[in-house]
Amino acid sequence: MASDNEQNQDNSDGIALPVHVAGSGTLDRLVDTARDYAKAATSENTNKAYAADWKHFGRWCRIKGTDPLPPSPEMIGLYLADLAAPAGDAATITVTTIERRLSGLAWHYQQRGFALDRKDRHIATVLAGIKRKHARPPMQKEAILRDDILAMVATLPHDLRGLRDRAILLLGYAGGLRRSEIVSLDHGKNDTLDSGGWIEIMDDGALLTLNAKTGWREVEIGRGSSDQTCPVHALEQWLHFAKIDFGPLFRRTSRDNKRALEARLSDKHVAQLIKQTVLDAGIRSELPEKDRLALFSGHSLRAGLASSAEVDERYVQKQLGHASAEMTRRYQRRRDRFRVNLTKAAGL
Repeated sequence: MASDNEQNQDNSDGIALPVHVAGSGTLDRLVDTARDYAKAATSENTNKAYAADWKHFGRWCRIKGTDPLPPSPEMIGLYLADLAAPAGDAATITVTTIERRLSGLAWHYQQRGFALDRKDRHIATVLAGIKRKHARPPMQKEAILRDDILAMVATLPHDLRGLRDRAILLLGYAGGLRRSEIVSLDHGKNDTLDSGGWIEIMDDGALLTLNAKTGWREVEIGRGSSDQTCPVHALEQWLHFAKIDFGPLFRRTSRDNKRALEARLSDKHVAQLIKQTVLDAGIRSELPEKDRLALFSGHSLRAGLASSAEVDERYVQKQLGHASAEMTRRYQRRRDRFRVNLTKAAGL
């Protein structure tokens, strides 16, 4: 059973009244409001990951007979070492996950009014050694290419749920959208409190305004060459038959699949939809099912657009919302890598 001290640590979110100020109804309400804003400073998925990181570190500290507060660079260095080379049969984790857990700890300490010096030698030197010894090139998810996405949408029925899922796949592919961006859209500006942006349908296509990972940006999605492959047409079909004219764009449906509900879809639905349609379409069927599922995720849509669009790279970069061309190239699974031959240009 967790101690009172542990519960206080778990429940504390760092936003409170100064100790010399007496509480009141108005001030308490503002504290709650400030906590909501603090929670909104990072995405829901990031908040969940950071909460899990803190919980894991707290459990590790209890086992080792120490306390997570105040921060100790020496203990955190040992924690990182234990993550990289655990004793016994404990599973190892990737360097990327170790770095993410360190970020989660730093965030939680900051919320509690502590400063964690990640450059302290007990942390920085240990982490540098872990990266040098264990780091591997990032495992990239498979790109969903043109023929793949067409095969995937062809597996969907033409009922209400099928219309919705078809629009999700085509819109996510053509827009190079993250799964969280897809489900956060509204059909109208500032319709809901949890909105991450909105969509406007025009004669030539759809304009998405997104409050994305890198800030507000616009994404233009033009109409396709046929109704069967056009993401805007698919979206219009979904909106028409679901009778949606405001609020969340992509929603759950009733059990009988006859009407759209008010509840917004979770981004997990997009990931599950991609994996299921990949299986149903027989993509990479030469591999075992487990391996096929591991190859594809929500990012496969973004990688698919980056790999398939035969246009100037800068347009793909803008569509994906990347700050640099180098980041865009990470998403390009197939491209002419030697189009610019510096060897010949140098006279060799």
